[in-house]
Order: sequence, then structure tokens, then C-alpha cells
Amino acid sequence: MLYWLADISHFFTPLNIFRYQTFRVTCATATALLFVFWFGPSIISMLRLHQKGGQPIREDGPQSHLQTKRGTPTMGGLMILSGVLVATLLWADLTNRYVWVVLFVTIGFGLVGFYDDFLKVTKQSHKGFSGKSRLAIEALIAVAACVAIAFIAPGALANKLAFPIAKDVMINLGWFFVFFGALVIVGAGNAVNITDGLDGLAIVPVMIAAGTFGFIAYTAGNYVYANYLQIAYVPGSGEMSVICGALIGAGLGFLWFNAPPAQIFMGDTGSLALGGLLGVIAVATKHEIVLAIVGGLFVLEIMSVIIQVASFKLTGKRVFKMAPIHHHFEQLGWTESQVVIRFWIIAFVLALIGLSTLKIR
Repeated sequence: MLYWLADISHFFTPLNIFRYQTFRVTCATATALLFVFWFGPSIISMLRLHQKGGQPIREDGPQSHLQTKRGTPTMGGLMILSGVLVATLLWADLTNRYVWVVLFVTIGFGLVGFYDDFLKVTKQSHKGFSGKSRLAIEALIAVAACVAIAFIAPGALANKLAFPIAKDVMINLGWFFVFFGALVIVGAGNAVNITDGLDGLAIVPVMIAAGTFGFIAYTAGNYVYANYLQIAYVPGSGEMSVICGALIGAGLGFLWFNAPPAQIFMGDTGSLALGGLLGVIAVATKHEIVLAIVGGLFVLEIMSVIIQVASFKLTGKRVFKMAPIHHHFEQLGWTESQVVIRFWIIAFVLALIGLSTLKIR
């Protein structure tokens, strides 16, 4: 919204600063952070008032959670998404179509997660929205976003898959790109959702991934930097770095209230939306495979569930003491803070590996 001030910079030269993405990324980060700090307590009070029992805790989960987490309100993702939305509308170039595609997926996945949280809270059951119905709606949203990306992207890149490290290696997927991209977006959303099981566990890796993809979006959208790094140049993609900045700011604000012992949980409202946001940016910047590296922690979490379920159905035996894998380590005797901080370290290392692919060609 404020980007238009750059158009009248010929009347007042200092307004030209609004053209610079780095300036607007910084402002979006600060705006989202201050928004969540300011309105966070009111949102928590409102949710606590309307959620008498708080988020239902799984009876088959770690027994300690039944005592320490019972009664904590959920849907904290509303804080994050509100901060991201306000900051993006204020500081992003709203004529950029990538911005609207990312917001479409983020809000769409957020609404799906909100409905899931609503059912859980009102029924006081950890079983919410039908899994198949939820995945079907997510898939429709993701497919629509990928179709839009295919039309927005330059013709030479529209339906292609790029490989990290390999120089100039791109595979034309044709219209299969739409389904592949949708799989990435839906997978990212649900992987973050699975990871969100301990206080602060999901939000910090999400911020780390957002910082990484903010940098990737900025370089991919700049012809000079993209040419220097020998990555695909995607005109207009740099504007998505503003959204990533907004996510980091809102995430920091949320972490203030989500730090153990959490005053509020992110819920599916936040985790699905944030995963979807990362997924659609990865698809738009042609770095889907890099997302699997940077978000390797999320991949590990969702794969632990898939392996556990498959193993139990096929052999009647469990591979892990409990899935997702963060509960496995709790059962091994790690404290919650040990699991969370060590997983943060893993996420940071994976982000560094993901960033290194930009230069290794």
C-alpha cells in the first residue's frame, strides 16, 4: 500500500526509498512484530474466553502433556496471520501477482486450519476436520495457485523443475508441474502441521526457512544476483521477500507468547498456513527441492509418522516409541526444552546447507 509513495518521489526525493525491497522487508518485519506484540494479549484473552477447555490434548500422547498443556488456548495462528497480512498489505507492491498468490494460499490454508481447530475446540476432541476432506480442499487451493504461477512465470520457466547444484539443468514437466507444485504446497503445509507439537518447536524452524526463502526470492528476482549465482531468474519474485520478512516479524512476536510454558498454541490455523506459505514461495522461485533441504526437519517429522503407520499396519510393530519423532525423543528421556532447542539447531544447519546450493554449481 505504501509502495505507491515511490511514484511521487519526483516531488519529494526521499520517498524513493520505498522502491527498495530491502527497506520494505525491514519495515514489514518490524510492523508484523509490533502488531503481534500490541494485539497479542487481547487475542489470547479473547480465545481463552471462547475456549473454556483450551486445545484438546491427545490421551495417547506423552502423559506429561496432559498436566502441563491442558487448558491452553489454540488458534494462535490468527496472531501470526494477522501480523503477516497487515505488514504485507502495508509494505508489499500490491500490483505484484506473486504477492496475491502467496496470500491466497496462506489465507486459504489458514481457513482450513481454523475450521479444524474450531471443531476440535467445540467437540473437545483432537479429531477435527475429516482428513480426506481437508486434503481435498488444500489440494484445490494449491492447484489453483500453481496454475496461476504457471501463467505468471516467464514462458521459458513456466512448467520447469530446477535442480540445486546442477547448472542449467531444468526438466520441463508440462502440466504435470501443476500437480507436482500442489504436492509440494500441500506437503509443506501438513509437514509443518505435524511438527507443531511442542512449545516453540515449529515457529522457529518456520522463521529460519522464511529467512532462507526470503533471501532466495530476493536473489531470484534480481537479474544481476540470479545471473551471478546461476539460478533461475524469476522476474517479480523478489517481492515475496517482503512476505517472508513479515512472517519473521510475526513469528518473533508469537514466540514471545508461545515460549514455554506457552500462553497459546499456534494450532492448525497457523501451522497449515505457514507451511503452505513456504511451499508456494518455493514453487514460485523454482526451489522446490531446496525446500526439502531447508525444511528437512519438517520432512523428518512427517516421514516419521508415515513410517510408523506403515510399519504398524504391515508388521504390527512400531519403529519409534511414539510419532511424530519429537515425541519419540521425549520418550527417550529428553526434556521438552532439549528437544525443541536441538531441533532448532538442526533446522539452522539445514538452512545453511540449503543456502550453500545457491553457490555450488
